[in-house]
Amino acid sequence: MFENRQDQLKSLLKENIEFRRVYNQHQELEKQVTAVDSNNRPTDEVALHQMKKEKLQCKDHLERMMS
Repeated sequence: MFENRQDQLKSLLKENIEFRRVYNQHQELEKQVTAVDSNNRPTDEVALHQMKKEKLQCKDHLERMMS
């Protein structure tokens, strides 16, 4: 995520509490979705869809904060 803006990402993670909170939430959701997708964690489709939706909302929020 944000491969071409690593310097900006590092700076925001260091200096912006809200950015860091949303970034960490996105990372946690990524771990959960990956675990479900790899069958390491059982869940229903509704819960998986909700996690993916929240993850996308976090990413959108991060992108807005970076612009």
